[in-house]
Amino acid sequence: MISIKFPDGRVQQYEAGTSPIEIARSISDGLARNVLSAEVNGQEWDPGRPIHSDAEIKLFTWKDEEGKKAFWHSSAHLLAEALEELYTGIKFGIGPPIENGFYYDVDPGDRTISINDLEKIEQKMRELAKSKSEFTRREVPKKEALDYYREKGDEYKVELLQELEDGQITFYSQGNFTDLCKGPHIPDTGIIKAIKLTNVAGAYWRGDENRKMMTRIYGVSFPKKKELDEYLVMLEEAKKRDHRKLGAELGLFMFSDRVGPGLPIWLPKGTAVRSRLQNFLRDEQLKHGYQEVMTPHIGKKELYVTSGHYDKYGKDSFQPIHTPKEGEEFLLKPMNCPHHCEIYGNTPKSYRDLPLRISEFGTVYRYEQSGELHGLSRVRGFTQDDAHIFCTQDQLKEEFLKVLDLTKLVLAKMGFEQFTAQISLRDPEDKSKYLGSDENWDAAEKAIIDAAEEAGLETKTELGEAAFYGPKLDFMIRDAIGRSWQLGTIQVDYNLPERFQLEYTGADNKPHRPIMIHRAPFGSMERFISILIEHTGGQFPLWLAPEQYILLPINDRALPWCEEVKRKLAERDIRGVIDERTESIGRKIRDAELNKMPLMLIVGDNEVAEQKVSVRRKGEGDLGSMDLQSFSSFFEGLLMQE
Repeated sequence: MISIKFPDGRVQQYEAGTSPIEIARSISDGLARNVLSAEVNGQEWDPGRPIHSDAEIKLFTWKDEEGKKAFWHSSAHLLAEALEELYTGIKFGIGPPIENGFYYDVDPGDRTISINDLEKIEQKMRELAKSKSEFTRREVPKKEALDYYREKGDEYKVELLQELEDGQITFYSQGNFTDLCKGPHIPDTGIIKAIKLTNVAGAYWRGDENRKMMTRIYGVSFPKKKELDEYLVMLEEAKKRDHRKLGAELGLFMFSDRVGPGLPIWLPKGTAVRSRLQNFLRDEQLKHGYQEVMTPHIGKKELYVTSGHYDKYGKDSFQPIHTPKEGEEFLLKPMNCPHHCEIYGNTPKSYRDLPLRISEFGTVYRYEQSGELHGLSRVRGFTQDDAHIFCTQDQLKEEFLKVLDLTKLVLAKMGFEQFTAQISLRDPEDKSKYLGSDENWDAAEKAIIDAAEEAGLETKTELGEAAFYGPKLDFMIRDAIGRSWQLGTIQVDYNLPERFQLEYTGADNKPHRPIMIHRAPFGSMERFISILIEHTGGQFPLWLAPEQYILLPINDRALPWCEEVKRKLAERDIRGVIDERTESIGRKIRDAELNKMPLMLIVGDNEVAEQKVSVRRKGEGDLGSMDLQSFSSFFEGLLMQE
């Protein structure tokens, strides 16, 4: 017999070899069908895999992130099974779950799979799902696994297998399909009730542009058709909110082939939005004791070798810049932190000088592959709202909590009040990806966990998501249509101060190593604004809007009063423009609505005679006539509501 402990503290006895799904059935027949995967003793486990010793078990349903991942992972296998039946000889790369659904990279050989084929593939997936095939797991010796895929002629799986160690290889099968996979999976295909394949794209094998271009098929699936219908409605809304579409329509930013892909150009209206965001944060940082700096866009290669960024980002950086005479190598900077370490080390520091808070809106550069570029959200040149705090061990928790408060203030100001904090730690199974000693990592991870607990944050922990130099706290928000985004990050770093040999003289008159906190509430200005555009649908809050009102003269006689109104409102720091076109007032109102103008001030002969404006607010219609003092008071009231 084995003892199973559940999250609520109950302990029950079961026969050795019982599976989590059988345990679920013993609790409730209704629950059993909803269990998608399980966790046993803190490790991922499949519902059908038996338990042979005493364990703590957690069952995951569709409401849990782990359950969704297992569901979509299994759906990717179902997609692969359908493809193998439809396209003889097709070869498979990888098929992981993603944030909203799944994909599979395949090599169809001489054939082409296009978006026109998706309906046929969907139909085959539905047909296969109805067979309710169980997902079964089998441990396979490496030689046997290699022989299987070599005989099958699938060189992609052979390549993946060659990187695995014997004893760590598992196959999963459902129906007539077998795949190299470590799991987890749902109990059977019958749980997949609703399927939609959403797109077909090209993707280089393993992200290497020198390798084969494969066909990537995206999809999403649900346990109920109603949920798919709701998701498709959300997708249509997302298309309307696409920041690339709205950015062009509202004149916020542009791209130019002559300038280069992934290098955004900010137009006047977009620059106004970006500048106000930066000024808002700049003012808050000054209140919190930050000192703003500016650093070059390039640095000597040795700087990034010292920091470790060259090893980690060298392949994602632009090629070095060589000086013609001195023979020196420079790089476009991939991160701001090495420059800030140099600022710290510029003069001797005492414990009385700490904490030292340095901030910069610093532009950095990464060479992203052209196929991965996406509007403002994935670019090659972007500006971080970067800051680095150098402090003592005794100051660490207080400084971390202050940064946490500042980040929460920024998110609330932008309308992102609901968030989950993700504690991103290093992967304990593969420490080779990270710099520094276990001692430093343990101290840094403990500092973040303790601070998050003290702040009462709702948190989740992700292994393997830490930065290469330290663990971090990431803020996961949901936008207006329910999508999840990562915004803002705080990182604790013991390693860069050590690599740069940074010191301060302590009260004991001995040298000590400072601790470094990295933080960026916005993250990158480009990506943040792309999310903000889609969150608001381009309807920015009044304080942030590039133009807060538009004056709409009904005739030319109204133009002098419009000019006077604009001048007087500018004195009150209320910004706007005049539509001087010879269009009808109806057309002007419609265009103002399409351009997301918050307020429309209509001026005709009556308004000129009474020295007033007729006010319309987007989404509310006519609010009546107001003199300028009344309008200013009304405007201030709107700002206070934000």
